[in-house]
Amino acid sequence: MERVVGLSGETMAYINRLEQENRQLGKLKDTLEDKISQYEQKVTKLEQDNQHLAEKLRIALFRQFGKATERFIGEGQQLLFGTKEQVESKEETREEKGEAVKGYRRCARGRKPINPNIPREVITLDIDEADKHCACGHEMECIGEDVSERLVIIPEQIYVEQIHKKKYACKHCEGSEDEDQPAVRTAKTPGNILAGSIATACLLSYIFVRKYADHMPFYRQEAGFERIGVEISRQDMSNWQLKIYKKIELLLNLLKEHLKTGEVLQIDETPMEVMREAGRENTSKSYMWFTLGGPPGQKVMWYEYHPSRASESIIPILEGFHGFLQTDGWQSYNTALKHYTDITHVGCWAHTRRKFFEAMKAAREGGSKTGGNAETALSYIKGLYTVEQNLREKQRKGVITPKEFLEEREWRCTPILSGFHRWLEAKSTQILPSSALGKAIHYTLNQWPNLKNYLCHEELTPDNNGAERGIRPFVMGRKNWVMSGSPEGARSSCALYSLIETAKANGLNPYEYLTTVFVWIADHGDSGDWQSILPWNLN
Repeated sequence: MERVVGLSGETMAYINRLEQENRQLGKLKDTLEDKISQYEQKVTKLEQDNQHLAEKLRIALFRQFGKATERFIGEGQQLLFGTKEQVESKEETREEKGEAVKGYRRCARGRKPINPNIPREVITLDIDEADKHCACGHEMECIGEDVSERLVIIPEQIYVEQIHKKKYACKHCEGSEDEDQPAVRTAKTPGNILAGSIATACLLSYIFVRKYADHMPFYRQEAGFERIGVEISRQDMSNWQLKIYKKIELLLNLLKEHLKTGEVLQIDETPMEVMREAGRENTSKSYMWFTLGGPPGQKVMWYEYHPSRASESIIPILEGFHGFLQTDGWQSYNTALKHYTDITHVGCWAHTRRKFFEAMKAAREGGSKTGGNAETALSYIKGLYTVEQNLREKQRKGVITPKEFLEEREWRCTPILSGFHRWLEAKSTQILPSSALGKAIHYTLNQWPNLKNYLCHEELTPDNNGAERGIRPFVMGRKNWVMSGSPEGARSSCALYSLIETAKANGLNPYEYLTTVFVWIADHGDSGDWQSILPWNLN
């Protein structure tokens, strides 16, 4: 402030005081503005945190109570930015549908016919002899018959196989004239996989299929046996399972070797509880690892127990394998694959789609009429699946060869992937990273090199759903039997799951397959040709 000459001392003191107060007010203003800015930042952060928590709550509620399907239509939005290949695939679909409609015949009314492979017991019904005389005086002739079918079921039946072995001896010389033969000769005892046990091959197969295919734990089977007058304790069944596990180890080794002879593996894992693990609490979380592999037409469903989810659990499965490994985005897979330069890691589009689908549901539940950006991402992903579905149908009909399938899929999907990647990079700078949509975008960009690799081999599909379907029987069973009593029990469960699910994957009845295997082992033991009882070598 410019000084004025000639003012009194009192006036100057007053001016100085005003200047000092003005400076203080300026500092106070700056302080208040800083505090306002800080509070505004806090309010913005709290609002974002509130939105994130509300979004997480909506996703959690959707996972708990919502429909499990991830079906997404999005036709109109897909056409807004759809590539030429997407439009062509839709036109082909319409053409194929048109051909189907052209030759369409209305299905006959009525129920579906009963499986012709089920045995028939023919019951013939006839009218009385008196009714076969016509009023005109002539005998009536049979001009045909009406046939109807009904299903009949016989409840579980069990019987005791009582074996009588005849014994022979010579009363004249009491065997002294034939020293090379025993004095008492007896018929040979039929083989049994568990020598000295009351359990036959068919009983063991019945028990194991009931537990591992029908999800019936041993304590429920024990009650079921009691209802038909048979005492078989759950402890007996557990002991039989452990003994059978030892008997089938050679067959399991062959299955694991065959698992790695194909060019593609799919792996997934799920938690399980195992009691009495060394150095661990009974409540510790262990894991069941599932692997789908083997050459086409000879698929192996392999289950393996490990105490952890770390990369050390994956390495024994990958040892000796060369080809493509398809998994979800769990970091342990990347860590394990650092040791294997001849294995190509392939990502899973189903996991990617699930994250965008949850983001879309959260947006809609939050008041948005549409899923916005999440719907756009889902439309891109749907384009990939549309191409896959159309080309797989052509390959199934023999219209294209595997080589042509591979080339056409790459040609059609590359523009969709390129457009999707550009969209992801643009949105990654615009969407809040901590939101559900931001996390989905970040996940997809991190997995992008692996997600593209499914185009490299005709056996590969966009997702890892084969492994997820394979692990589902274990998840369903886990709801009933809850835990394994010991690590050895967990390994024996894996063994039986592997045999049963591999048999099913190769078109065999699991009960009949297990019975065949158990009878064969009883007859041949370790010296037989174990290759002959692999599922694809039986009919």
